[in-house]
Amino acid sequence: MASRVIISSKPLPRSSPRFTSLWLAYLAGLPPIRLHGMRHGAASLMLAAGVEMKVVKETLGHTSSAFTADTYTSVYPQVATAAAEKTAALLFGGEDQAAPGKLISMRS
Repeated sequence: MASRVIISSKPLPRSSPRFTSLWLAYLAGLPPIRLHGMRHGAASLMLAAGVEMKVVKETLGHTSSAFTADTYTSVYPQVATAAAEKTAALLFGGEDQAAPGKLISMRS
């Protein structure tokens, strides 16, 4: 027996963005997702791909990078980890010294 998703008790007008997004998801074989969910997903994926916060902020139309950072950086902690590793590589002279999971001595 196939599972069914009930969106509303009333049918959606075919001209609505909600109907269009649900129809496109259906045609692509994807589960139904709200437009706002797609926005959050896109922002999270951009950050995970290493896109700069300013670019993500401008893409989403936010007025401040602080709001974007507060909203999305907690989604992917590995973004912060990658930033720390890149900074350590810059300070200590090479990627081999800042390999993921490798301890770096701060003493000389």
